[in-house]
Amino acid sequence: MSSELSGALREKIENTIRGLTVDAVEAAGIGHLGAPMGLARPAFQLWDQHLRFDPADPDWALRDRFVLSGGHASMLLYSLVHLYGFDLPLDEIRNFRKLGSATPGHPEYGDTPGVEVTTGPLGQGVGNAVGMAIAARATRSRFQAGDAGPGNHFIYAIAGDGDMMEGVAYEASSLAGHLGLGNLVVLYDDNQVTIDGGTDISFTEDVPARFVAQGWHVQKVDGDDVAGLDAALIAARAETGKPSLIVTRTRIGHGSGWEGLPKAHGGPLGPEECAATKQNLGVPDGESFWVADDVRAYMADRNAAKQAERRERDAAFDRWCSANAAAAADWNTTRAHTVPADLADTIVEGFEGKAAATRAHSGEAIQRLAAVAPNLWLGGSADLAGSNNTTIKERGHIGLGDDRFLGANIHFGVREHAMGAITNGIALDGTFLPFCGTFMVFSDYMRPAVRLAALMGIRSTFVFTHDSIFVGEDGPTHQPVEHVDALRLIPGLTVFRPADGIETAMGWAWVAQQADGPVAFSLSRQKVDGLKRDSGFTPSDVWKGGYVVRDANGAPDVTLVASGSEVSLACEAATLLGEDGIAARVVSVPSLELLGAQGDAYLDDLVPEGVPAVGIEAGLGESLRGIVGRKGLIYGMKSFGASASAGALAEHFGFVPDQLAAAVRAHLS
Repeated sequence: MSSELSGALREKIENTIRGLTVDAVEAAGIGHLGAPMGLARPAFQLWDQHLRFDPADPDWALRDRFVLSGGHASMLLYSLVHLYGFDLPLDEIRNFRKLGSATPGHPEYGDTPGVEVTTGPLGQGVGNAVGMAIAARATRSRFQAGDAGPGNHFIYAIAGDGDMMEGVAYEASSLAGHLGLGNLVVLYDDNQVTIDGGTDISFTEDVPARFVAQGWHVQKVDGDDVAGLDAALIAARAETGKPSLIVTRTRIGHGSGWEGLPKAHGGPLGPEECAATKQNLGVPDGESFWVADDVRAYMADRNAAKQAERRERDAAFDRWCSANAAAAADWNTTRAHTVPADLADTIVEGFEGKAAATRAHSGEAIQRLAAVAPNLWLGGSADLAGSNNTTIKERGHIGLGDDRFLGANIHFGVREHAMGAITNGIALDGTFLPFCGTFMVFSDYMRPAVRLAALMGIRSTFVFTHDSIFVGEDGPTHQPVEHVDALRLIPGLTVFRPADGIETAMGWAWVAQQADGPVAFSLSRQKVDGLKRDSGFTPSDVWKGGYVVRDANGAPDVTLVASGSEVSLACEAATLLGEDGIAARVVSVPSLELLGAQGDAYLDDLVPEGVPAVGIEAGLGESLRGIVGRKGLIYGMKSFGASASAGALAEHFGFVPDQLAAAVRAHLS
């Protein structure tokens, strides 16, 4: 430990963190101050003596990662980021929770330097940390020769009782223990208080025993014991075969009159209690957002020391690069997410006219992507790899083999909640492009993680198969009806519901070459025919989100707008309508988000105003309403499905050419 840090100065720094928290919450009139006050000592010890980072370069690739899973404790993180000299001026602390500030109520990835991940929904951060740890281990296995290469960093997280109660954290920690992620260290803030009362009212399980059973290295330490905290963190790093849990007993609202009480979870304290708390902490009451000169001086020294450590690490890394030029070049290429410039042109070869389920087309596209960028992709499925077609062939499996992290495939187990959060953590690491898969109906389990991926704008890919009532005999519990519409409602999420192999392959090419945020695939279980498109089509038309598959001879009488497996159905219905003298244009809309980005002129040309339009999907289909208009017909499901064969369901619910054509005729009349 630094010789310049006396016990008195340490306490002053910790109380500065507490004081900044009290003032920020008081100024905002709302916020959570209990956890930051209780965690000031353990968090400061971690950041000061163990966490490797460069305040001048928050994205330094070799840094350790820090995840504050309980994002309500954001002022703990903002205080540390400010004090260590990141680009977060004191004015931003003063503007805590104000519109446009860099200090939102919960940490937001991309808004604040030093914030590695958006946290707030409890438990998700634990899953993100597990994903970051997997990514680091996979990086080391792929590229490292010796100890100086990439992937040697640690992932530290702080989690509280709320995180431990959430199922997503349980799932994620189970997988972390199974994989033996020795680069993951979680500090459990065991303050025994929840919003509604003490943990005795709802949470009395033996958490340390749970983690021991899951294969973790577990230690217990008093949150006020500096030497004990330091020893526990050193021991956690030394345990390379297991993830580590440090159970840290703290006191919520430490130093305030509310210490240890449930109401300390949230503030503000109010003027009288605020003044009394500051007096107790030795913080001047007459000066808000106070940072003493000796605190500033110490933190400036530590900033310089962190940057010096970074220079030493970079020098060692440069020597490694010189000695391992091929591995270094591969890492740089992967880290830059480089793929061949002509990928979109080559990935579609052989898909024209090919009949298969779009989940099968997706599996083939994944193999092609892995062939041209073998180190870039990392993904798997929640125990449905054979059905989701997500396995990268001949690339091995994480957790198996002599090198447990050399494989490209992750067996997430039946853990959909955690799978999404872990996938996001891999994306946040920045090296790989991750994907994960399950049935579309279980996207409900993953929705918090999908939403957070969109909120952060990260490149996670979610592969959802079995995307309609044509799942068949498994019945309505497994037949998604509202799910595609629900995913399309998430801002920033690009949803592809491809109609055939060409559209599926181009969707994956978009993931590799164009995406700047998350993508979700909606893929069929059943075989679909390869589309016969009008001349003039080019595969890049798929990236417009909608295009004419089959046009009418002359001006259309009706426009049939469909996605996925229903595009072929629309083409067959158009043929029947043509026999009755009704000229039908068929438009495929593989991505409503990409279509919306084309502008009104393109959409008006595609689906002309004044021409009746029909939207067709084997789900609710209401997200097509914006295309077909208020007076347009949505030909979709009005109920849940039923247990029967796909063919029987098609007849029963009207997804056959003659019934669709009849409905269009009735609509036109």
